Amino acid sequence: MKTQFEQMMDGLNDVESFLAGEQEGFKAYVPQEVDVKAIRNRLGMTQAKFSDTFGFSLDAIKHWEGGRRTPEAPARTLLTVIDKNPAAVLTALNPAAAVGSSKRTTVHASRHRERQASRGVTKRNAYSAGGKRVAK
Repeated sequence: MKTQFEQMMDGLNDVESFLAGEQEGFKAYVPQEVDVKAIRNRLGMTQAKFSDTFGFSLDAIKHWEGGRRTPEAPARTLLTVIDKNPAAVLTALNPAAAVGSSKRTTVHASRHRERQASRGVTKRNAYSAGGKRVAK
């Protein structure tokens, strides 16, 4: 098995060959492991909500997170895109409802809460720009 550095160098060599016109196309890198639970938790979704939103079966989510099964390559690819850009996946899966979608809002609101929590902003500890405590 190749080291990560060797894999990266192979990828860079492929890009170089492609740009020089010596090679057509490229081979996409699909990660061997994807932490489904971490992705789902970052989005602030339950297993049921995650499966409904992105089209996975609830049983698959449970098996992946429980370590009883591993996602196949196409699922790992989709999970990687969900991890990096969930809004793009939501737009692609439901372009008509992308504007003002409650699913998109859910993902956005979850990230907003994470940012607030990381800055120490909670319902009990919210301050206005002037430094005065704001009752919530």
